[in-house]
Parts: sequence; C-alpha cells; structure tokens
Amino acid sequence: MFAPMSDATANRPPSGGTDPVRRIAALRAELARHDILYYKQAAPVISDFEYDLLRHELNDLLARHPALAPATETPGDDRAEGFAKARHHTPMLSLDNAYHPAQFATFITRIQKLLPPGEPLHFVVEPKIDGLAVSLVYEHGQLARALTRGNGATGDDITRNLAALPALPRQLPSGESPATIELRGEIYMTNAEFLRINTARADTGESPYANPRNLAAGTIKLLDPAEAAARRLEIVLHGIGHCDPPLFATLGEFRQALQRWRLPTVEFFQHATGADAAWAAIAQLDTLRHTLAYPTDGAVVKLDSLRAQTLAGANSKFPHWAIAYKYAPAQAQTRLRAITLQVGRTGALTPVAELEPVELAGTTITRATLHNADEIARKDIRENDTVLIEKAGEIIPRVLRSLPEKRPPGTTPFDFAHRVAELGLEAVRPPGDAHWRLTAPTPAQHARHLAHYASKHCLDIENLGPAVAQALVHTALATSPADLYTLTREQLLSLEGFAEKSAAQLHTAIADSKHRELWRLIHALGIPNIGGQTAKDLARHFHTLDRLANATLADYRRKQRGKKGQELTSEESIIAGVGPVVAQSLLTWFSNPAHHELLRRLRTAGLNFGDKNAPESPAPAGTPLSEKTFVLTGTLPSLGREDARALIEAAGGRVADSVSARTHYLVAGQNPGSKLAKASTLGIPILDENALRALLNATAPDATADQPGATADQPGAQQEFTL
Repeated sequence: MFAPMSDATANRPPSGGTDPVRRIAALRAELARHDILYYKQAAPVISDFEYDLLRHELNDLLARHPALAPATETPGDDRAEGFAKARHHTPMLSLDNAYHPAQFATFITRIQKLLPPGEPLHFVVEPKIDGLAVSLVYEHGQLARALTRGNGATGDDITRNLAALPALPRQLPSGESPATIELRGEIYMTNAEFLRINTARADTGESPYANPRNLAAGTIKLLDPAEAAARRLEIVLHGIGHCDPPLFATLGEFRQALQRWRLPTVEFFQHATGADAAWAAIAQLDTLRHTLAYPTDGAVVKLDSLRAQTLAGANSKFPHWAIAYKYAPAQAQTRLRAITLQVGRTGALTPVAELEPVELAGTTITRATLHNADEIARKDIRENDTVLIEKAGEIIPRVLRSLPEKRPPGTTPFDFAHRVAELGLEAVRPPGDAHWRLTAPTPAQHARHLAHYASKHCLDIENLGPAVAQALVHTALATSPADLYTLTREQLLSLEGFAEKSAAQLHTAIADSKHRELWRLIHALGIPNIGGQTAKDLARHFHTLDRLANATLADYRRKQRGKKGQELTSEESIIAGVGPVVAQSLLTWFSNPAHHELLRRLRTAGLNFGDKNAPESPAPAGTPLSEKTFVLTGTLPSLGREDARALIEAAGGRVADSVSARTHYLVAGQNPGSKLAKASTLGIPILDENALRALLNATAPDATADQPGATADQPGAQQEFTL
C-alpha cells in the first residue's frame, strides 16, 4: 500500500548488547540526558532523528519485555526556573512518530480498531513545524496566558515573552469567540532569520546555533523580553485543547475560525479520506517542504472529526488519533580534503571543513563549519577522513561524524594549536572561551573589516568589495576604515586592474560615504551583535554617535516597577531590541582605546556623526505609515529589495520577513513563492511595485518622487577570508 520515500532505518545504532535489562537501563539513562539537553537547555547534541531511533529501540525492547515497562509515560518536561507555572485546561500531549511505511500502517490499523466498524477515516495532513509547542488561552476574546507544554499537565507561563511575537493578536473579534478557548500551536524561527543570526555570530567568532528549533525555544524562554524581541519569531496555530462552549465538529471548521480571527495558520492543509490519500499527502508535502520559509521535518496526520478523536482516545503521552511521519534527514558521505581557519571580524578563528563537492538536498556542498577545536577533538575529525554530513535543520551543512572504518592509513588527529603556529598567527584561547582568538590583527581580518564597512548594508561604497579590500590591505594602502579617507586617486591607480575612470569612481564613492545616515556608520563599525536593524534603533534613540559612545548601562537598562511603584530586582530594556548582551557589546566596544582613535579619525575625516541638535529621546511616531508592516516577496521590476525596504522605512513602515495576521501589505514581484498564497489566505492586500509607489506617493509624495531603481549588491559581499 505505501511505498517508502527513504530508508530511514539505515543508520539505526547497534543495540549494544543482548542483555535487555542492561540495554533498557542504558537507553533510559541516555534518553534522560538528552531530554535535559533538549527540553531544559535547548542545546541538544544529537539530531531529532538520532534521538527518535534511540526512543524506538527502547520501545521495541519494552514491547518484547512488558514486565520492564513503566506503568505510565509522560511527555518530556520543558519547564525552566524563573517562570511561573500554570495548568493546562486539557493535557498537552506529544505526538508519536513514524519513520517508515510499516509504522504508518500500524497507526492506521490502530485507529480502525478504536473506531466503530465501517467508520470512514477522514484525515487532515499538515507540516510538522520544528519549533516550541505552545498553548494559548483566550478568555472572552482576550489573550489571558500562554504556556509551554511543560510536562503535559503544567507548563511555564511565557505570556510576557509574547512581546517577541508582534504578529499574534491579543484580542479576538468581538461577538465571535467563545468564553474560553485553548489554542495549540508552535513558536518557530524562519530559515531567513536563523541564517541572519548565525551569520552575525560567525562574524564575531561565536559558534553557530545548531538549528532553528533550539534557537526559537531558547529565545522565547529568555527572561528578558526585549532580548527575545531582537530575534524575530513567528507563531502558527493548528490545534484545539479546550473550548467552552463547544463550537467545532471538525479541524477544518476550527481552521476556518482561526482564519476569520486573523490568527496565523499553516499554509499546507490537506483533507484526505482514507489511508492511501493521507499517504499521498505526506509524499506531496515531502516535495514541497524545502520551499517553505520555516523548518519542517515531517507531516502530521490527524483525524478531522473531533468526535472521532474522542473515540480514539489517548494514552498518558500520545493521542491515538494523530501521528507525525518524520522524513529522514538528508545525509551524504564525502571526503574532508582539508581543515582551514576562517577569521572573523573580531579575530575569532573558526575551523571549516573543505569537502569534496557532494549533492545534498538539491544543493552542492563544498564547505561545512566545524564550530571549534573541542568539536573537532570530540568527533575525532581528521583531514582526508570520509565524513557523514547533514543539513542541520535542512539549512546549514554540518559534519555529523567521521567514518573511521574508511580512514586512510597515516592520518593523525587535528592539532589546532599546531595549525595556528604553522600559519604564523598570534592567537590564544582565553580561559572559558570555546574559540581561539587573534592577539594581533591579521591582513585577512583587516580586509574583512574593510569589506564589511564598505558593503551595501553599511556605508555602501560602490566598487569596494572583498577583492579590492584585500588589495588595499596587501599594498598597505589601508588597514583601517579611517585610512580610506586619506587615499588619493594616484594611490588607487596603483591597484591592479584600476584605470583612471575606476580610480576616480572609487575615490568619489569613498567621499560620498561621509554623508551616509548615522545608522549605517554604527553598523559599519563592526560592533559585535549590532546588525542593521539594531543600528537603526540606536540611531533613532541617541541621534548622535557621541551620545551612543558615552552611554552607560543606565542608558540601556532600568529596574522594572511592580504594582504601586515598588522596585523589582529584574531589569528591562529601555531601547527595543537592545537587551543585556547587546548593551554589553556596546559598552565593551566603546571602552577600547583603539576604537576611540578610530572614531577620532573618522570625525576628522568629516563623517556624519548625527544631529547634535536632535532631542535625546526618540522622535514620536507619526509618519504616514507608522505601525504598518510590509512583507516583500519575488523580484520587483525596477526596485531592489533593499531599495524597497528603504522607501518603506522612510515613510515610517517596517519590513518583516514572513507573512502573518499582523501583516498590512504584501509587496509581490515575479516568482513570489509561498508568501503570496499565505497572504491571499489571510486576506492581506497585495501590492505590485506600481501600487507600492502609489501608496508611498499618496502618504509622502516628496519623499518618493524620482527614486532611483535597484543597484547591484557589492560583488562577493559575503565572501569569507580563509587561512
């Protein structure tokens, strides 16, 4: 009946012994350790696939030795210290998993036995979004609280942290909602946001996060909501726990209500009658999931009828009426040709695996991060090893492990310290730090900083990309951004490939960069944890670089006030998106004497340090498109994405990465992708480029007249400098 889509059991770990008592005890101990890492710390050391194989091995052993099975099982416990606890109206269970057709067939057989003979099997099939399970309670239309799954009965109250989810309505339409309704859903991070955060971490030498799920879970549990808000999270709702009075007979009816209430729902929602149709929907989703904006590792199959769900029932851990069919992760074997060291802007050294090219999930993989020296040693990864690679969260290639049985003779463990010395680098590994860091800047580090400073998202110095930055450093013409403003046309002419015209153009572009907006200069400085959006927030708040440079912790953080004005021990952020980590990065950077000298030279060169006459607090919102959220998708005829973003922000709007119920407009060009379908489902107005320009002209005609078209990105702006 069901044709397998992949061999999900090929990498099942060995049983490790024939004594079932000892093996069951070992598996329980190992799974308990991984549960703590996954649920409590959001920092697992194995993939979901590897975890589920261990869980299935334990379940198989317990099925063969029922006397060793516990009386009941409960879902994993994600409760953490620092949060109030509250009970769910209806227990919030996990989902059982299936990895191959036989397990899915077992699920179908079980349902047929639990329902009356001849009962038709009506299913719905949805993507299993890889995020943090959440339960929302609305009382008389108002959002009362949000809880994590916790232990299934009691969860952490994360209501305050929903400030990180601006797209979630706090109130349902009046007159439609029940007295009490408990909605089940998933908080997640888009692939684009995950890549943005990991790129910023790579620039500062920090290890990348393992996958979007762990980062979303860790973010929503940050005790500082402002820090959580700096990482853009999304939410989708897909299930119902408690409803008083009862309103729905099927999940289809429930989903229609969610859409009327402008609550976010999944894009792929397929009705299927019978097992074969459900299996076809699983296969269809497998072909579509790589085009979705969020991480998904499986398909959820549920009975559509709420009455049938009640008849099927549940055990203490899983409902019997639903299952998650997990797709096997994309993996491949290839040879690790060499381990190189990549220099971040802050001087951190990150090891990179240089691989024989191999196809994986539709892309050719040639490089993968190895994180740090400890990771290499723990996995005993050596040059010339055959390694198993996987796309972590279907996004970032990572080396899972080496295959010692295929290791050629004569290889030796990788010696990080020896490689550092071999390259002639001055670097140390500070106590408690996972990374080696340069004690003296290298040419590669200088070049990377120059390229960042000149990039389109910073001071936008046209024709000063990574290759030119390397040439400037190599010829000793510039090692600091301040050096750029002392360059003459004659010096630029000495660079290989430069003629009179190109030298004049670059010289003019450098001079023009002095007049860029303040936020661009803040971003260009390369302060750890300061991206473009945070730079804009800082510029709006402080108005001048001098005020920002002289800020103290009190300018970023303040004590929270409780009822009747009593002071609490916890703190909150003064500037949206600037939490304790970002604040400390700013204080540390501006306390460095070398950075004082850089700022002095930039001031002397005449760069825009902001408006000294501006007030010391942010200007009140009042622009025509204030509080309006736009999403961009596809290719516009004449506007590049950053040009469109700039026009919208100049009119007071904001640009988000994904469509939600709080999106006001979708701007769509050619090849729009899944965002267009979701916006249509939610009834969000869709604009083409002409309609966008008309809207902007109607609200601020002078600001949008004669705007230039798109300009090309700096060539190779994301190029890495490798040793």
